Amino acid sequence: MRLFIVDAFTDRAFQGNPAGVCLLEDRVPDAWMQAVAAELKLSETAFLLGDSLRWFTPKVEVTLCGHATLATAHVLYSTGAAQGPVEFATAGGTLTVNRHPDGMIEMDFPAKEVTPTTAPEGLEKALGVTPVHVSKVNLDLLVEVDSAETVSTLRPDIDALAAVGARGVIVTARGTETDFVSRFFAPNVGVPEDPVTGSAHCALSPYWTAKLGRATLVGAQLSERGGLVRVTLAGDRVHLAGHAVTIVSGTMQIRPPS
Repeated sequence: MRLFIVDAFTDRAFQGNPAGVCLLEDRVPDAWMQAVAAELKLSETAFLLGDSLRWFTPKVEVTLCGHATLATAHVLYSTGAAQGPVEFATAGGTLTVNRHPDGMIEMDFPAKEVTPTTAPEGLEKALGVTPVHVSKVNLDLLVEVDSAETVSTLRPDIDALAAVGARGVIVTARGTETDFVSRFFAPNVGVPEDPVTGSAHCALSPYWTAKLGRATLVGAQLSERGGLVRVTLAGDRVHLAGHAVTIVSGTMQIRPPS
C-alpha cells in the first residue's frame, strides 16, 4: 500500500496542514486504520479504497475533513491516477473535487449551519479573551474575537478548553491582509491545535459572507505553520480551494491482519 504525507492549503513545503494519505488495496479493519493514524501522529490520516474515503485523527474517526481530502486529491492528480473531477464517497456525503489549470484544487463541501448561542461556562477563561460573539456549529463552537492580532497571539489553556464541552473551538476575527483569520483547537479528538482546518471553513464561509456581503473570500489560519483557504458560498455548499505539496511518498511495510 502506498503512503504519502502531504502539506495541504499551502504551496510551500513545511507549511499548511500535513495529512497522511494511505491508498488501500482492500478492506482493512477500522482498528488498523486507527493504529496507523496514531502512529503517524498527524491531525488527520486519510484512507482511500476505490472512491470511499475515510479520515482518522490519532484518537478517533471523523465524518468530515478538508485538508486530508485536499491531500488525497493532490496525490491522485500528482501521480496521474486522476485527471478531471473526482467524487469521494464519505460519511459526510459525496464530495466532489476538481483541479484548476493553475494547480489549485477546489472541493465542494456542505455548508455548516451557524447558530448564535451563549458562551458556555469556562470558555472565556480557557481562551484568555472575551468573545465578541459565540455561535454553535454542530459539535463545535465558533468564537469571534476583537481583532486578527488577538487571534494570532491567543494562548489558550488547552486542558481547560477540553473541559468546555465542545468537540472543537474555532476562533476567528476580521482580517487585515485577508478577509478573515482563524485558529482551530480540538483537544477532545487528539488535536490540541489544527494547523489549517478545511471543515472549519465550512462554517467560517457562511459566517463571514453574512457579515461582509461577498460570496468569495480568503481566510488565513494563523497557526504556527499557517495556510490560506479560498472559500465561495454557493447556497448550502461551500467551495474550498487551496494548493498542496507532497513531502513523503513511500510504501507501507506493515500489512493489516487478514
